[in-house]
Amino acid sequence: MCADAFMIYGIGIDIVKIERMRKVVEKWGQKFLKRVFTENEISYCSARRIPYLSLAVRFAAKEALFKALGSEIPISYKDMEVINTASGKPFLKINGRLENHFKKKLISKTHLSLSHENEYGIAFVILEQ
Repeated sequence: MCADAFMIYGIGIDIVKIERMRKVVEKWGQKFLKRVFTENEISYCSARRIPYLSLAVRFAAKEALFKALGSEIPISYKDMEVINTASGKPFLKINGRLENHFKKKLISKTHLSLSHENEYGIAFVILEQ
């Protein structure tokens, strides 16, 4: 194996209906938002023209990460955070219990792709060792 080779630890994908996210937020409000999203994510999404779209793709990213990990450990939605670089590229910041799990499993990098079209948001995650 060459020095720059890597192994895929896991992959995950998730799709969320944007209207469903709107209904959940309208029904549960801050209780839902604070359970699932970090303060940075809530601020970022709230400042967007269509906040539910940004919330939906971030929720999809978290679910895709859960799928990439399998059911190995119980983790919180807030153990992960979707952040955008200055150029707009999204990435996953890993915290808490999940950060320790990544170290234990030698997961060195995450790859995240987000997209949306009309009524759906989708996220794809690759975990690399």
